[in-house]
Amino acid sequence: MNNLKHKVALVTGGTKGIGYGIAQALLSEGIQVAITSRDESSAQKAAGALNANASKGAKAIGIKADVRDYKSQQNAIKIILEHFNQLDIVIANAGLGHFASIEDLSVEQWQETIDTNLTGVFYSIKATVDALKQSKGYFITISSLAGTNFFANGSAYNASKFGVTGFTQAVMLDLRKHNVKVSTILPGSVATYFNDHTPNADDAWKIQIEDIGELVLDLLKMNPRTLPSKIEVRPTMPPSK
Repeated sequence: MNNLKHKVALVTGGTKGIGYGIAQALLSEGIQVAITSRDESSAQKAAGALNANASKGAKAIGIKADVRDYKSQQNAIKIILEHFNQLDIVIANAGLGHFASIEDLSVEQWQETIDTNLTGVFYSIKATVDALKQSKGYFITISSLAGTNFFANGSAYNASKFGVTGFTQAVMLDLRKHNVKVSTILPGSVATYFNDHTPNADDAWKIQIEDIGELVLDLLKMNPRTLPSKIEVRPTMPPSK
């Protein structure tokens, strides 16, 4: 995508954290952005904040949508197409984490993690694939280094992110014949509100949300002949344990 102006993007879970940082980066390049959240007021509030700093001609809209509900995803795409008439970029970012030993992990926590982090990504591409084929667009998933590295108390989160990593790579093979690019980004520690954390000065060593936004722009600007399909990104200097 050599000229990003006037492209249209969807960022799921775009009201804060990595999704918000990506939305900021997209708007800075003149891309129209739709962000989704399960909460209507959060979506509208975040869209307003994004628009206050968007580049001239770029606009963000907030949409209430739940990635765990396929019909909700379909409705979000309908709204985007009615508003912008096209869809070129999809960032499947919405996610959550429940961390507990297998003895303590509840069935409900397992289901919510898988439904949001993995099934939600499937619904996101399933609902947008026709539009992306038409625009010869780009589908990017936000996985995690936990999608290749397992750890104690991470059974649900590891399963969901290992799934996202593998799923995205398979989708890449399915869609590149249609001139649709597909990539997955696997961040390490990022300064976000994930898992009830509040970003603070002690997070300076971590990846910042704007760093992931820059990485997404790098992917979008890559020569069409070249596809970085899986990108691991980690802090340069993590604290010593």
